Amino acid sequence: MSDLPRKAVSRTARLAALPLGYAGRSAIGFGKRLGGRPAETVMTEIQQRTAEQLFRTLGELKGGAMKLGQTLSVLEAALPESLVAPYRQELTRLQDSAPPMPTRTVREVIARDLGPDWADRLVWLDGGPAAAASIGQVHRGRWHDGREVAVKVQYPGAGDALRSDLRQLSRLARSMGPLMPGLDLKPLIEELQARAEDELDYQLEADAQAAFARAFREDPELGRQIVVPDVVAVGEHVLVTEWVESPASLASIIEAGTREERDHYGELFATFLFAGPELTGMLHADPHPGNYRVLPQEDGSPGRLAVLDYGAVARLPERGLPDAMGRLISICLIEDRDDLVEGLRAEGFVRDRITVDPDLLLDYLAPFVEPMRQARFRFSRAWMQEQFRRINDPADPAYTMATRLNLPPSYLLIHRTWLGGVGVLSQLEAEAPFREILERHLPGFSPP
Repeated sequence: MSDLPRKAVSRTARLAALPLGYAGRSAIGFGKRLGGRPAETVMTEIQQRTAEQLFRTLGELKGGAMKLGQTLSVLEAALPESLVAPYRQELTRLQDSAPPMPTRTVREVIARDLGPDWADRLVWLDGGPAAAASIGQVHRGRWHDGREVAVKVQYPGAGDALRSDLRQLSRLARSMGPLMPGLDLKPLIEELQARAEDELDYQLEADAQAAFARAFREDPELGRQIVVPDVVAVGEHVLVTEWVESPASLASIIEAGTREERDHYGELFATFLFAGPELTGMLHADPHPGNYRVLPQEDGSPGRLAVLDYGAVARLPERGLPDAMGRLISICLIEDRDDLVEGLRAEGFVRDRITVDPDLLLDYLAPFVEPMRQARFRFSRAWMQEQFRRINDPADPAYTMATRLNLPPSYLLIHRTWLGGVGVLSQLEAEAPFREILERHLPGFSPP
């Protein structure tokens, strides 16, 4: 029996308690303020306890609950420091950890998927998990040919838990808003729902990972920078891949990395995001730092970057990122207002019969293309927080402009992945040659 809480009533009750818990603590906090406690001190206490409850619950439930927590952890750099500081420790912890599944359950799932002779091929399996995530956990093992392997095993009941959680979280999205002030949870949850079935399909994941591994291995330059482990075996609920020996993930670099490490791995991270679609026709759409492992050189200096977990992958209809995406960024850089409006309208970003002021539109978009104006751009939490503030402040013209723009369905996952990628780069405070990366890997991009 898995330790994954599987009863829908129990999971629903725990998720429903999250906004109620926040409301209760706020009421107690109001009493403390009446008693003379400073408002800022009381609010910090409320946020700290809310963060602990929120992310402990999301992590323990796994399934869609933990998936939402991982998504939020990527975007924390957008929130004002006064709001996010109490959350950061719990968010970072969630990126790399989750409660383990019993060893007996692991072996039962492997036997069911790989057959009764599985131990003849998987000759050694570590009893404890090396990593755990929203719908499965990873154990280290050894294949019969001597290769060290990573064995990913899906939690029994993970599919039902994932679907149930996301339905419940969608219903609670509005009332959960105060838990993460300024973030609109509903579209995030809807996007997670849209790709839930793909993430449960380990054969689909194996096919994607094999394609990425082959493409990066065969590219002479990128193969020296990016490592994608090969697929060894796959079943309905088990995926075996080559093991990657790494001392840390990007989450550790975010927490305590040197300036050299932040810049180096940030550049490789951005390169992978844009080179992947060019080489494979697919977009790795789960940029949270736990999926990226650092591989230092023998002397300890920064080395290659390994990329794991291909459950969330977008198959791009144009066999790569849209050519229009690069063209529109280029038009924005040269500040051609009329072409910008026309191009955005042609792609569906400006709907028919909606009028926009070209000057205000350019002002709205200018900060977002700022990283492409310079040979090297340093991302930072302060920069991302400022962009987030602009589009969430009703007094700022950018807020009004944002309400007049539309995000076409074909760009939804690209947009979320790009936003998440910028969030990670901002957490890293990385300086990267972003313009050069786009020139090499983004179709249609030709800066002045």
